[in-house]
Amino acid sequence: MGTYLGECDDAEDARYVTLLAAGVEHGLNLVDTAVNYRCQRSERAAGRAIRQAIDTGFAHRNEIVVSTKGGYVPLEGSPPKSRELYAAYLAAEYYDCGVMTPADVVAGGHSIAPAFLANQIQRSLANLGLDTIDVYYLHNPEQQRLALDVSGFRTALRNAFTELESQVSRGTIRCYGCATWNGFRVDPSSPSHLSLEEISGIAQEAGGLSHHFRVVQLPLNLAMTEAVRAPTQMLSDRLVPLLEAAVALDVSVVASASLMQSQLTRGLPAQLSATFPSLKTDAQRAIAFVRSLPVSSALVGMRTLQHLTENLGAAREVIAA
Repeated sequence: MGTYLGECDDAEDARYVTLLAAGVEHGLNLVDTAVNYRCQRSERAAGRAIRQAIDTGFAHRNEIVVSTKGGYVPLEGSPPKSRELYAAYLAAEYYDCGVMTPADVVAGGHSIAPAFLANQIQRSLANLGLDTIDVYYLHNPEQQRLALDVSGFRTALRNAFTELESQVSRGTIRCYGCATWNGFRVDPSSPSHLSLEEISGIAQEAGGLSHHFRVVQLPLNLAMTEAVRAPTQMLSDRLVPLLEAAVALDVSVVASASLMQSQLTRGLPAQLSATFPSLKTDAQRAIAFVRSLPVSSALVGMRTLQHLTENLGAAREVIAA
């Protein structure tokens, strides 16, 4: 279950808590969020839902996979009303207390500086009310790739991975990865391209052969099929799609945007009805398509119990098949 969309208000928080807790009750076991989603509100709602599911006996903590992300500077509760207020927030929260410097920030609000990541992990643990995060992603590291030269990017990524390996040793996270939007889908000639083989090599430099770089997340759906069909990744001496490279490098793949932010819930080609004859809705067919691929999970954002019930129909169908 994803937690990206929605207003930064109490009503949206309550909807998320209800939905996520119900999802866990019905067997969904991965909750994905990020410290910057909805100005930290999504993490806090996810934490409340997880505690509710555990307290009511619907799940044990070790039955729920919790993933979150760090990289974008998270706001507090709601967006600031001006750039001046945002600058003051950055200074008070991060610069003045030595968490990071302005030189650590690119694109106005993105950092993977080790001290910043350590700070964000502690912030996420507090928001979620957990002792350990199961999967911690660097959030859209292609932002750094666009801002730095090749050598600078490699150094920044190695330093970040070294910190994340240290966090694994401390027990604050279990493993780490990269959650991206464009990086793994674009052509290698693109300035924002990310090489999974190169990144895995940097993780080995940071953590040795037993490194904990284990997961990548990227959009994968009926309209965004690059991970399956586009040869964006160099593997040894040949270009292959991301999913093929991930299998070869022993990296799990989590598909985000399975419904393309609800755009794939209606109006799909009639041929898909024949491909998934027992499914009743386009949303179910879109989810079933993603789940038929070699991915660890298909993330779906849901806002109502009606959506949850509908989407669970796709899961049951794939399992039955």
